[in-house]
Amino acid sequence: MARGQGASKTLPLALTMGDPAGIGPEIALRAWLARASREIPPFILFADPDFLAERAKSLGIACDVIAVDTVSEAVPAFANSLPVIAVRLEEAPIPGVPSTRNAGVVIASIDRAVEAVARGDAAAVVTCPIAKSVLYDAGFRHPGHTEYLAHLAARIHGGPEPRPVMMLAGGGLRVVPLTIHVPLAAVPALVTEALIVETSAIVAHALQADFAIDAPRLAMAGLNPHAGEGGAIGREDVAVIAPAVARLRAMGLDVIGPLPADTMFHSAARARYDVAIAMYHDQALIPVKTLAFDSGVNITLGLPFVRTSPDHGTAFDIAAMGCASAESLIAALVMASELAHHRASPRGLTGGSMAWTPL
Repeated sequence: MARGQGASKTLPLALTMGDPAGIGPEIALRAWLARASREIPPFILFADPDFLAERAKSLGIACDVIAVDTVSEAVPAFANSLPVIAVRLEEAPIPGVPSTRNAGVVIASIDRAVEAVARGDAAAVVTCPIAKSVLYDAGFRHPGHTEYLAHLAARIHGGPEPRPVMMLAGGGLRVVPLTIHVPLAAVPALVTEALIVETSAIVAHALQADFAIDAPRLAMAGLNPHAGEGGAIGREDVAVIAPAVARLRAMGLDVIGPLPADTMFHSAARARYDVAIAMYHDQALIPVKTLAFDSGVNITLGLPFVRTSPDHGTAFDIAAMGCASAESLIAALVMASELAHHRASPRGLTGGSMAWTPL
């Protein structure tokens, strides 16, 4: 992978098509349309150029879609045209009606984007939303988008699959859910000292290497109301989370908590930390979506390449209606470029000035 400090500023971003029956095509077109006024970094889209040109025409978006053969053609073309490397659809998508026949094409778009970054041709991967249920029906055997990216990382780079960690960012807040798509009743058993320590170590390293924060400050949310009230409202905060915080501090990390979740997300509290570690999905996503519903970014930490995505789904209900907002995708593109630049710098390669001992 290209690692020169200036490489990320000259390489394009690799954008995947997402599900073509959703809003991915529209927001990609609108992101390109906003390239000058919003200082959007150049990107190349892995999709069907003929379909995109037709979609642009139907939406009244003045976008010259051009098919290119190599990623290197993207940057010089980007000012006047949307460069696309052809990944041909099996059938014409019907807006709002996903098809399993195009599932293989959706996956191929992801594969080729990751390969472009692995070759050093692109700076980072940005993914448009997919519909996992459609991919499952077509035989997809990975739990989700992120797990598949970890599989690709291992396949391309060798070794075991890295453990990806999801971060949501927006509105001046970064937050990581420790557990994600699991029933709330299952969360207490899943919140273990080992999981907290491992996740926090990955997050701290990413804050240094990708966000250029030399001494990251982590805030640990409690699981129970009032962070357990000293054990009066559940024992997990005292018996599991507090010992994990102590271990992290012993490793040299700046960690506070466990904190009552209902008082750790107002503006003055947010000034005390660089990232919040939440115990479950809604505890993390409610504050960030309240602060940045239209412009939040989903970032995958722990991969050997930078990956961001919009913090929303396929929105089949408004596909091709001309009303989809590209704000979250624009934010994801800008953030991907910034993170890739930090990671490509000498401090990003070495992990900066880490004083703590990685697991």
